[in-house]
Amino acid sequence: MRIGLVGKPNVGKSTYFSAATLAKVDIANYPFCTIDPNVGVAFLSAPQPCPCKDLRERLEADGRMEPVSSDDPRQGSICEPRTGTCVGHVRLVPTFLVDVAGLVPGASEGRGRGNAFLSDLANCDALIQVVDAAGMTDIEGNPIAAVEDVESSLKEETSFLTAELDSWIHGILDDGWSRGSRRVQAEGEKGLSTFLHERFTGLGANLSHVLQALDGFRTQWGGLETPWMWPEEKVHSLAFHLRQQLFPIHIAANKADSSKGTPWNAIDSNGIVQPTMADMELALRRADSGGMISYNPGSVTFSITDESKLNPAQITALSSMKEKLSSAGGTGVALLLSRVLFDALNHVVVYPVADETAWKDGEGRILPDAFVVPDGIETKALAYKVHSDLGDGFIKAIDGRTRRVVGAEHECSDNDVIKIHAKS
Repeated sequence: MRIGLVGKPNVGKSTYFSAATLAKVDIANYPFCTIDPNVGVAFLSAPQPCPCKDLRERLEADGRMEPVSSDDPRQGSICEPRTGTCVGHVRLVPTFLVDVAGLVPGASEGRGRGNAFLSDLANCDALIQVVDAAGMTDIEGNPIAAVEDVESSLKEETSFLTAELDSWIHGILDDGWSRGSRRVQAEGEKGLSTFLHERFTGLGANLSHVLQALDGFRTQWGGLETPWMWPEEKVHSLAFHLRQQLFPIHIAANKADSSKGTPWNAIDSNGIVQPTMADMELALRRADSGGMISYNPGSVTFSITDESKLNPAQITALSSMKEKLSSAGGTGVALLLSRVLFDALNHVVVYPVADETAWKDGEGRILPDAFVVPDGIETKALAYKVHSDLGDGFIKAIDGRTRRVVGAEHECSDNDVIKIHAKS
C-alpha cells in the first residue's frame, strides 16, 4: 500500500513524513524544500492484538510456557517478526508513504513542478492532504502572520488541490475523448465504461471506480447520451466524479497545537479529517530513538527514561509536550495513517504460516509474517501475495484458529492465521 502526502508547500508534509517513518529528509520553512518525492515505510499498529497473545495463552494453559515476567522487555510477545516489531502483543505492520513536492495553483497548467507532481501520485492508493490549521502560510506556501479567518483559508487550501486534480484528470480525458466517444457510438454505455477503465488503469482505476463515478455523474446530469456532443463543463464534471473515486482525499489538519479554535468540521473533504501535530511527533520519536524517553507512536503519553541525563530546558520542553499530548489525545500522525489504511481502504492483517498448529514458518519462527491485505481477500489470492508458486500450485488452506480446511475462494478476515497447501 502507498499513501501519498500532498498539499501546498511549507505546511509540514516532510515533517509529517519524517515523524511517521523516521527517514531523514530536508525540512525547512520555505516553499519547495522537497523537489523529488521521498518514499519511506511507516509502521502502524495492527487493529487487533497479535495472534501471539492467543498462542501464549494456549501454551501457558497447557503448561508449556511460564507466565510473562514483569521485566520482560516485550511484555509477553513471543512472535518473531521479519519486519516491524511486536511489544505487548501490539504488532507493527508496514505501509509505504510518498512525500511529494508542494502543489501550487496552476500545477495542471505547468506551474511549480506541474504535472510531474501529479504523476508522482499515480501509484498511490490514498492521499492525505496536509493543511496549515494554524493559518500561517499563504496559498503559495509562503510564511505569513496568522490569518484571522482560518476557516476561509482552509477552504481555499483544500479546494485548490481538488481543482488541480480535477483539471489533471480532465486533461487525460480530453487526450482520448474522441476515441472514447466513437466507442460509445458503437457499443453504447458499456463502451464508455470500458474506455474509462482502460484510460485510467495507470492511476489504479478498477471497473468499480468507473461505475461509481458514472453513477454520480448520472445523478447530476441524468444520462450518458451523446458524449461526443458534451460541452467542456460536462466532461469536467465527469473528471470530478472520477477523481472522487480514484483519489479520496483525507486531511491532516497540521500544526493543530498552534491553531486557535480551528473549526475542523469546516474542512471540506470526501475523506477523514484528523488534527495532527507533526512537529511534536517527530520530536518525541527522535527523543525516543535517542534514549531520552520511552514513547510508542500514537500514544497519549510517554515516560522519561532517566531525568538525570536531561538539562532543565529539556525537562521543561518535555513537560509541555506531555501536557499537550494528553489534552489532544495524541499527535494524530499515526492515528490518521491507521484510519486511512484500515478504515478507509478497508484493509486487514493476515498471518500466513507453514505450521497451522504451532503457528510457525518452515524455519520454526513464530508468526514471522504479517500481510496487510484487502478485507475479504480470498485464500488463493493471499497465496499469490505470499509467493507466486503458492498461488500457482494452490490446493487448499487451513484456518489456524479453527483447524478447518478451506478452499480457494474462502474470504480471509482480520487477524486470521492461515496455512496454505500447494503443489511443490
